[in-house]
Amino acid sequence: MPTSTLPRESVINFLEHLEVERNLSSLTVRNYGHYLNRFVDWFQDQAHKKDIKDLDQEILRKFRVYLNRYTDMHGDPLSKATQSYHIIALRSWLKWLIRNDEDVLQPEKVDLPKAESHHMQFLSTEQMERLLNIPSPGKKAGLRDKAILEVLFSTGLRVSELVSLNRDQVDISRREFGVIGKGRRPRVVFLSDRAAAWLERWLGSRDDEWRPVFIRFSGSKPDITEDGESMRLTTRSVQRIVDKYSRQAKLPVKISPHGIRHTFATDLLSNGAGLRDVQEMLGHKNIATTQIYTHVTRPKLRKMHREYHSDL
Repeated sequence: MPTSTLPRESVINFLEHLEVERNLSSLTVRNYGHYLNRFVDWFQDQAHKKDIKDLDQEILRKFRVYLNRYTDMHGDPLSKATQSYHIIALRSWLKWLIRNDEDVLQPEKVDLPKAESHHMQFLSTEQMERLLNIPSPGKKAGLRDKAILEVLFSTGLRVSELVSLNRDQVDISRREFGVIGKGRRPRVVFLSDRAAAWLERWLGSRDDEWRPVFIRFSGSKPDITEDGESMRLTTRSVQRIVDKYSRQAKLPVKISPHGIRHTFATDLLSNGAGLRDVQEMLGHKNIATTQIYTHVTRPKLRKMHREYHSDL
């Protein structure tokens, strides 16, 4: 049966499809909703359209210009990757509409923006230690931030996995806990003694019973529920926290939470961990994804080659 082509109602139906039939994680469904609702707001308020059947390539071009020029309340623009996520969500929604017999813009006519080329950034042991020592644990925000940095480096968590952590999920005494990562793949991550000590100190400083492990302090506090969900720290906030301390540490590279994840993997390989083990700890589906870290193993291979290969 054809779905309604009223954008807001259609988006709700599509998100329910992602949740129930495609079994996507709640975080992925939430992100799709965020990207599509931003499109619908623009489509109705700026393009002055009410029916998704009115979407054509000229309107799509204007939306892409809007994304490219968009800045948030801090004046930060959308990265090319984030712009791509909006278009990927839109294209996926159009595919679903067509499968439901709606006469809408063909998804194959929706091209993705050209991806930015990224040089993988990671820190040396000395640089990582310098970053970890910047937050001031004498202040509550500094203690929280210290725990965030220590947990990121100890576990290699993605920033989305970090902010999703709940108190009842983390077993500090066992120094390990399970997470559901990308593609709903479960894995176990491990806390170093140091990370566990700082995390325990942070949680011990709290006088609330809220579920989120990491909470915000600034901003409005409307409608705080008993579980404190509205106080959960966002991925963007963690990105800003890491950026702030990396600048204070005067690091030679711009580092992000994902850069700390790279540093985690690099540190493991540098100290003799196998690629398959690192793959499992990072939650990569394919070993090919983990092989981006072979820059670490190449010097060892070169040394072995010189030592054992016959120079005829």
